[in-house]
Amino acid sequence: MYSGSSDGESHEAATQRKIPPVSSMLWVRNLRRYIGSGAGLGSEALMGPLKRRGSCLIYLKKSNRKAPKLKPEEGSISHRVQKLAKYRFLKKQSDLLLNADDLDSMWVCLRENCVIDDATGAEKMNYEDFCHIASVCTEQIGPKCRRFFSPSNFMKFEKDESGRIAILPFYLYVMRTVSLTQARIDMSELDEDSDGFLQPHEMEAYIRGLIPNLAQLRDMPAAFVQMYCRIAAHKFSFFCDPHRRGKACIKKVLLSNCLQELMELHQESEEEVTDTEQAENWFSLTSAQHMFLALDKDMNGTLSKQELKEYADGTLTEIFIERVFDEHVRRCKIGAGSNREMDFDSFLDFVLALENKDTPEGLTYLFRCLDLNGRGFLTTADIHSLFSNRAYLEKNGSEEGEHHRDEMLPDTTFLHKILDVHQKWIEGGNYELCIEDVRDEIWDMVKPTDPLRITLADLLACKQGGTVASMLIDVRGFWAHDNRENLLQEEEEPEEES
Repeated sequence: MYSGSSDGESHEAATQRKIPPVSSMLWVRNLRRYIGSGAGLGSEALMGPLKRRGSCLIYLKKSNRKAPKLKPEEGSISHRVQKLAKYRFLKKQSDLLLNADDLDSMWVCLRENCVIDDATGAEKMNYEDFCHIASVCTEQIGPKCRRFFSPSNFMKFEKDESGRIAILPFYLYVMRTVSLTQARIDMSELDEDSDGFLQPHEMEAYIRGLIPNLAQLRDMPAAFVQMYCRIAAHKFSFFCDPHRRGKACIKKVLLSNCLQELMELHQESEEEVTDTEQAENWFSLTSAQHMFLALDKDMNGTLSKQELKEYADGTLTEIFIERVFDEHVRRCKIGAGSNREMDFDSFLDFVLALENKDTPEGLTYLFRCLDLNGRGFLTTADIHSLFSNRAYLEKNGSEEGEHHRDEMLPDTTFLHKILDVHQKWIEGGNYELCIEDVRDEIWDMVKPTDPLRITLADLLACKQGGTVASMLIDVRGFWAHDNRENLLQEEEEPEEES
């Protein structure tokens, strides 16, 4: 028989032999691996691994988001299936659009079921008329017009005291929606990689497809079509690709004024458009044909500084021409004497910036030319010293003084442009200018946040950045500002006589 004490001792010994050390247990090793080297399960021990786990999750999310999209190989089954799916989707969307006959039928329904406002004579409809017209159009045209007659669409338009809306704005809204949707479908068909962006050659192909439908471009010489498409597509790139990534977002193209300006060429007769309006339209045939060739005297396909100075009848300042070549002539041709020359694409950017000085894109282009030192702002710190230096040069007129003047150029940012305009102003037989008055007037127009400097943001915020830029780079622009009251009076007089 075994004694009780011996049984207890042998049971404890057996227990010690069967239970492994704590450190050797699998769940303990896993737990320690999870919480790191922490002595316990307190917040400090848990925060480290939790942070590491969160960092891993964030990394995985970023990795998944930035993972490059694998494109199927050309001609593969995957590629053909993708193209077929895209074609069928766009075909379905196109079938849901209203065609020209449908739009005509809708206009007839609107006019037959509206009421005439006794006060204004405008054709209007209330919500009950709106619902009735929706039913009539659905019967005549089909269910595809139903989406335009939703309550939310009715609430978008201005209503009179009786809760009625005019039918013309509603019809124009329908036409614009159909036109933009069709343009979106056409651009998506040309988007080869289906990323929502158009490359320059894809944009040119879209414009080439529009030419037969644009009344004012139908008679374009076949030899000029390729050049015209290049010129027209460049305007879309200038405004819809500000970061110069080599592709323009389709959504941005659809919402831009460029597309609306291009569609204005739909008008059947050029007699409906004045010569001035046609010349101002970048996409008109007259504007595109005579843009580059008139300045290229040596017919080498590029423009030198001397040739570019003849732009705008030679009213642009020399320092501005120099700065354009410094800042924006990147793709240049090395001609005789290793002089840089402006290629056609750079020239198009130049013209677009000058013709659209009030836009953010145009003003950004010009501000880089005005900012001689590349500091991001214009100052008046060197005004009086530069003015005195000019007086000294005029007094001495020596080569040493001219050399000293050239050394002074990089240290000035504002007054040198005024002086350049001022010199052309005096050469034109105008009155003597006070440079300080011009400076103060510009500062009053801009009202910069920092009274000692003008930034690009200040020019954009003041809504007069284009006028300020014209005053600094173009003597004709300065003359227009100086005579703005007389010009305004001349514009009002013919209206009063008529």
